[in-house]
Amino acid sequence: MKKTRQALFLAWIGALLVLVGCSSGKAVEKNEDGYEKVELKYQGSAGVVTYPELAEDLGYLGPIKLEWVGNVNGGPQDIQTAATGQTDFGGAFNGAIIKLKSSGAPIKAVLGYYGSDEETYVGYYTLEGSPIKEARDLIGKKVGVNTLGAHLELALKEYLKQNGLTDDEIKQVTLVVVPPSNAEQTLRQKQIDVVALNGAARDRALDNGGISKLFSDYDLFGTFTAGSLVFTDKFIKENPNTTKKFVEATAKAIEWSRTTPREEVIARFTSIIEKRNRKEDSETVQYWKSPGVATKGGYIQESEFKVWADWLEDNGEIKKGQVKLDDVYTNEFNPYTKELETK
Repeated sequence: MKKTRQALFLAWIGALLVLVGCSSGKAVEKNEDGYEKVELKYQGSAGVVTYPELAEDLGYLGPIKLEWVGNVNGGPQDIQTAATGQTDFGGAFNGAIIKLKSSGAPIKAVLGYYGSDEETYVGYYTLEGSPIKEARDLIGKKVGVNTLGAHLELALKEYLKQNGLTDDEIKQVTLVVVPPSNAEQTLRQKQIDVVALNGAARDRALDNGGISKLFSDYDLFGTFTAGSLVFTDKFIKENPNTTKKFVEATAKAIEWSRTTPREEVIARFTSIIEKRNRKEDSETVQYWKSPGVATKGGYIQESEFKVWADWLEDNGEIKKGQVKLDDVYTNEFNPYTKELETK
């Protein structure tokens, strides 16, 4: 019987996870500062400064250095590369983390790094004059998202579900993968009926005019942290001091961006992009408004994973009780944990 592409992909992931899970049994040597590993491989994003990158530039990472190996192609891909050892850490939407964890991937979220608030959110937009005014109008229509199986897809389906659409009706809403750089143009050319936009892409489109917001993830959930950074269990076990330093530094960088004047944050981001010389521009960071992280230092709240675990269970994408939330995330290394848990 011929295997489907999905089956082959899962088999490939499974084989790699077995290899990653194998331990040599050797003691990990520490450097003179007490860190087991001082170079961390990761994927970045063109025109974007991540909080680990900001932490490094601010000097919070100390002797630990980041080694950029290329740009990410969506959150699910980023955490898969971390799970299979191609990078040391990755980040994705919390629902995508749960789905990968359900497949047996030995990963653990260590802090939140992006989300939505009143200023920073994902909006779903139509062209002005579009007949699409409510959820039911999306039946038979095309919605552009940056990747499948992640934040934008699940938020859309939650919107449809909250507004009374049945599972069969939701299946009639077609998702189209559109690169963020082409998202606005794809909508304006009427190749899709609705597009999900956030950050600079959203603000540029609004500046250009002629689009209307249908809804946003902030409308659905209020302020919430949507995604987390992950390491493998093996990495954490073998590199506890490095992990702690990384989480502390990144948490401090998030708070630096929260408490520093916006103009200064943007200037710092611009400087980082110019210094790293990756043939990219700094236009995107000019639109930065807020960290979009709901809690201090990216401290993870159980609800930020439970809402998506429940959603995935209710929709039959994972089995009930298949993923235990205690195994999905930890606040052990976050410097703000004690402060927040004693309030």
